[in-house]
Amino acid sequence: MKIVPSLFVTAFMLLSINTISAQYGNSGYGGGGYGRNGYGSGRMNSGMDQNRTPDKPREVPVEETVGKIMERLKPALVLDELQEIAIANILTESIKQQGVILKQDTNQSDQMKDIQILSENTERKVVELLNDDQKEKYKVFKEESKNPKKSKRNR
Repeated sequence: MKIVPSLFVTAFMLLSINTISAQYGNSGYGGGGYGRNGYGSGRMNSGMDQNRTPDKPREVPVEETVGKIMERLKPALVLDELQEIAIANILTESIKQQGVILKQDTNQSDQMKDIQILSENTERKVVELLNDDQKEKYKVFKEESKNPKKSKRNR
Protein backbone atom coordinates (compact mmCIF):
# COMPACT_ATOMS: atom_id res chain seq x y z
CA MET A 1 0.00 0.00 0.00
CA LYS A 2 3.01 2.27 0.22
CA ILE A 3 3.22 2.38 -3.58
CA VAL A 4 0.08 4.53 -4.08
CA PRO A 5 1.19 7.45 -1.81
CA SER A 6 4.67 7.38 -3.24
CA LEU A 7 3.20 7.48 -6.78
CA PHE A 8 1.17 10.58 -5.82
CA VAL A 9 4.25 12.24 -4.34
CA THR A 10 6.32 11.43 -7.43
CA ALA A 11 3.63 12.74 -9.80
CA PHE A 12 3.29 15.92 -7.73
CA MET A 13 7.04 16.45 -7.83
CA LEU A 14 7.21 15.96 -11.60
CA LEU A 15 4.36 18.40 -12.22
CA SER A 16 5.92 20.96 -9.89
CA ILE A 17 9.28 20.74 -11.61
CA ASN A 18 7.61 21.21 -14.99
CA THR A 19 5.75 24.32 -13.75
CA ILE A 20 8.88 25.79 -12.20
CA SER A 21 10.93 25.25 -15.33
CA ALA A 22 8.18 26.84 -17.43
CA GLN A 23 8.25 29.97 -15.28
CA TYR A 24 12.00 30.27 -14.94
CA GLY A 25 13.16 28.40 -17.98
CA ASN A 26 12.92 28.95 -21.69
CA SER A 27 9.20 28.98 -22.25
CA GLY A 28 7.64 31.11 -19.49
CA TYR A 29 7.48 34.89 -19.08
CA GLY A 30 9.39 35.62 -22.23
CA GLY A 31 12.15 33.74 -23.93
CA GLY A 32 14.99 34.89 -21.70
CA GLY A 33 13.51 33.60 -18.47
CA TYR A 34 12.18 35.46 -15.50
CA GLY A 35 15.19 35.69 -13.28
CA ARG A 36 18.21 35.11 -15.48
CA ASN A 37 19.51 38.66 -15.91
CA GLY A 38 17.99 40.24 -12.83
CA TYR A 39 15.92 42.70 -14.86
CA GLY A 40 13.26 40.45 -16.25
CA SER A 41 12.68 40.21 -19.94
CA GLY A 42 10.12 39.45 -22.58
CA ARG A 43 6.59 40.18 -21.49
CA MET A 44 7.59 41.47 -18.07
CA ASN A 45 9.64 44.27 -19.58
CA SER A 46 7.48 45.04 -22.62
CA GLY A 47 5.04 47.14 -20.60
CA MET A 48 7.85 49.48 -19.67
CA ASP A 49 9.02 49.75 -23.27
CA GLN A 50 5.58 50.86 -24.42
CA ASN A 51 5.61 53.86 -22.09
CA ARG A 52 8.76 55.28 -23.66
CA THR A 53 8.18 58.05 -26.17
CA PRO A 54 10.20 58.02 -29.37
CA ASP A 55 13.21 60.30 -29.29
CA LYS A 56 12.55 63.69 -30.84
CA PRO A 57 15.26 65.22 -32.94
CA ARG A 58 17.47 67.40 -30.82
CA GLU A 59 16.74 71.08 -31.27
CA VAL A 60 19.89 73.04 -32.03
CA PRO A 61 20.23 76.04 -29.71
CA VAL A 62 19.91 79.43 -31.41
CA GLU A 63 23.30 80.53 -30.11
CA GLU A 64 24.97 77.52 -31.77
CA THR A 65 23.33 78.33 -35.11
CA VAL A 66 24.33 81.99 -34.88
CA GLY A 67 27.86 80.95 -33.93
CA LYS A 68 28.18 78.83 -37.08
CA ILE A 69 26.86 81.66 -39.25
CA MET A 70 29.24 84.14 -37.65
CA GLU A 71 32.20 81.76 -38.15
CA ARG A 72 31.66 82.06 -41.90
CA LEU A 73 30.50 85.67 -41.97
CA LYS A 74 33.23 87.30 -39.88
CA PRO A 75 36.22 86.38 -42.07
CA ALA A 76 34.24 86.90 -45.28
CA LEU A 77 33.30 90.49 -44.37
CA VAL A 78 36.24 91.32 -42.10
CA LEU A 79 33.96 92.45 -39.27
CA ASP A 80 35.19 94.34 -36.24
CA GLU A 81 34.08 93.21 -32.77
CA LEU A 82 31.26 95.74 -32.46
CA GLN A 83 29.81 94.73 -35.83
CA GLU A 84 30.16 91.07 -34.91
CA ILE A 85 28.23 91.49 -31.66
CA ALA A 86 25.51 93.62 -33.26
CA ILE A 87 25.01 91.23 -36.20
CA ALA A 88 25.00 88.21 -33.88
CA ASN A 89 22.25 89.86 -31.82
CA ILE A 90 20.22 90.62 -34.96
CA LEU A 91 20.57 87.03 -36.19
CA THR A 92 19.67 85.61 -32.77
CA GLU A 93 16.48 87.65 -32.64
CA SER A 94 15.63 86.73 -36.22
CA ILE A 95 16.03 82.98 -35.63
CA LYS A 96 13.93 83.17 -32.48
CA GLN A 97 11.21 85.00 -34.43
CA GLN A 98 11.33 82.32 -37.14
CA GLY A 99 10.70 79.69 -34.47
CA VAL A 100 7.70 81.65 -33.21
CA ILE A 101 6.32 82.00 -36.75
CA LEU A 102 6.73 78.29 -37.46
CA LYS A 103 4.90 77.33 -34.26
CA GLN A 104 1.87 79.47 -35.07
CA ASP A 105 -1.32 77.75 -36.18
CA THR A 106 -1.45 79.45 -39.56
CA ASN A 107 -1.24 77.94 -43.00
CA GLN A 108 2.10 77.38 -44.65
CA SER A 109 1.83 80.17 -47.22
CA ASP A 110 1.20 82.76 -44.48
CA GLN A 111 4.17 81.43 -42.55
CA MET A 112 6.36 81.68 -45.64
CA LYS A 113 5.27 85.29 -46.21
CA ASP A 114 6.03 86.17 -42.58
CA ILE A 115 9.44 84.50 -42.77
CA GLN A 116 10.21 86.32 -46.03
CA ILE A 117 9.34 89.67 -44.42
CA LEU A 118 11.44 88.79 -41.37
CA SER A 119 14.35 87.80 -43.61
CA GLU A 120 14.20 91.08 -45.52
CA ASN A 121 14.09 93.09 -42.28
CA THR A 122 17.02 91.13 -40.87
CA GLU A 123 19.08 91.64 -44.00
CA ARG A 124 18.28 95.37 -44.00
CA LYS A 125 19.42 95.68 -40.37
CA VAL A 126 22.65 93.78 -41.08
CA VAL A 127 23.45 95.88 -44.17
CA GLU A 128 22.95 99.10 -42.15
CA LEU A 129 25.88 98.05 -39.95
CA LEU A 130 28.29 97.46 -42.85
CA ASN A 131 30.52 99.89 -44.72
CA ASP A 132 30.50 100.07 -48.54
CA ASP A 133 33.27 97.50 -49.02
CA GLN A 134 31.59 95.08 -46.61
CA LYS A 135 28.25 95.55 -48.36
CA GLU A 136 29.78 94.32 -51.63
CA LYS A 137 31.36 91.36 -49.85
CA TYR A 138 28.01 90.65 -48.17
CA LYS A 139 26.25 90.47 -51.56
CA VAL A 140 28.86 87.99 -52.77
CA PHE A 141 28.54 86.01 -49.54
CA LYS A 142 24.75 85.80 -49.92
CA GLU A 143 25.05 84.62 -53.53
CA GLU A 144 27.57 81.97 -52.57
CA SER A 145 25.28 80.83 -49.76
CA LYS A 146 22.39 80.44 -52.21
CA ASN A 147 24.49 78.63 -54.80
CA PRO A 148 27.21 76.68 -52.97
CA LYS A 149 29.98 75.29 -55.14
CA LYS A 150 29.74 71.55 -55.58
CA SER A 151 33.05 69.87 -54.86
CA LYS A 152 34.13 67.19 -57.28
CA ARG A 153 35.10 63.90 -55.73
CA ASN A 154 38.04 61.93 -57.02
CA ARG A 155 36.92 58.40 -57.71
